[in-house]
Amino acid sequence: MASSAGDPLLPGEPHRRSFLPPSIRLKTSVWSELGGAVGDLGTYIPIVLALSLASHLDLGTTLIFTALYNFASGVLFGIPMPVQPMKSIAAVALSSAHLTVPQIMGAGIAVAAILLFLGATGLMTRLYRVLPLPVVRGVQLSQGLSFAFTAVKYIRYDQDFSRSSSASTSVERPLLGLDGLLLALAALLFILLATGAGDDEDAARRRPCSRVPAALIVFAVGLVLCFARDPSIFRGLRFGPAPLGLVRITWDDFKIGFWQAAVPQLPLSVLNSVIAVCKLSSDLFPDRAELSPARVSISVGLMNLVGCWFGAMPCCHGAGGLAGQYRFGGRSGASVVFLAMGKLVLGLVFGNSFVTILGEFPIGILGVMLLFSGVELAMASRDMGSKEESFVMLVCAGVSLTGSSAALGFIAGVVLHLLLRLREIDSGELVRRLRVRRTAIYPAVVGKIDCTNR
Repeated sequence: MASSAGDPLLPGEPHRRSFLPPSIRLKTSVWSELGGAVGDLGTYIPIVLALSLASHLDLGTTLIFTALYNFASGVLFGIPMPVQPMKSIAAVALSSAHLTVPQIMGAGIAVAAILLFLGATGLMTRLYRVLPLPVVRGVQLSQGLSFAFTAVKYIRYDQDFSRSSSASTSVERPLLGLDGLLLALAALLFILLATGAGDDEDAARRRPCSRVPAALIVFAVGLVLCFARDPSIFRGLRFGPAPLGLVRITWDDFKIGFWQAAVPQLPLSVLNSVIAVCKLSSDLFPDRAELSPARVSISVGLMNLVGCWFGAMPCCHGAGGLAGQYRFGGRSGASVVFLAMGKLVLGLVFGNSFVTILGEFPIGILGVMLLFSGVELAMASRDMGSKEESFVMLVCAGVSLTGSSAALGFIAGVVLHLLLRLREIDSGELVRRLRVRRTAIYPAVVGKIDCTNR
């Protein structure tokens, strides 16, 4: 029996020869992988747009380099490994500090060098092995809920990305219009009806509507609405890639970038970009080889040690992006390779002028896509097997959200986990063991002293 067009081969069918590497061969249909390709754009577009408008980041260069990162990640890892902005660096750059482009690049290079060292020396792998699972789940839960909270703001309120990627105004989004609340709710309803709560593979095959590339359709509608909202953006487009050149980074730029942006970014990169990504990959793809934390860490280091010198936005992998691309159909490296092709075309054809199109993209639609990504990431924490594990996870997540710092949540979670382990120690048994050991050691020491005196 022949398989349907675009579907993987059914059991028992002969395997078709392919010139593609196994890592980017389709695991589902082409449409499903294309839907997954746009699954993390709810995070990517707001931050890139804000940095381009407020900090004069070169969007064309960023599109080209992140396309190369996406292609390499898809081929090397074989899963829809995302490439996302370094969020803490972006937040500092868009805050009152207003970092310059050289300072932003200096911060990215500093984080990259540290992650490359941790990966190459094996320290990242050791940290991954000893870190308690409830702490990792707490970091994932806090990141997922943070995405969901931001998504709701995108849907409910107008945004001013010229100041920040999360600069919600107090003006509520109008009900009607090409970026109105009704449009966002329609997109939410469409994705929900098409994908449900995130059907597993068997459920997706039973429901024909699950094969609809919901995220891809919604994103395509958003692109069409860009031109409908402001037809004059055609006149602002300039064809051809942005000129490529090295960014001049002084020692002062490195120092300012390191202390103001790299230091707060480093814990988030270690926890969310490496450790949480590896754990989430094991959860989503249990039948595949576990990702190596060292390889993921080295990957983040290498891509920024190259791209930041040319002005490309500092990037990392992220558990939220992986959850979003999986949620919307990405199952192989082909998903991010498709995304790489799209970014490369846009970067080469429109260059930095593509920012005029992104500036008109309906933010409510981005909020809907980000909402599903955040919920998918948060649901990874549902496997806690005891009340004690859930307690550690929730405290870790709560501190992370309240303090707006994954590092604080991580420290609180580790300390709490150790205290609970200490509580389980039987103090009486420990004292008895110490006495037995002391009794066994004392005669030996006395005997050595006697021999020495003789």
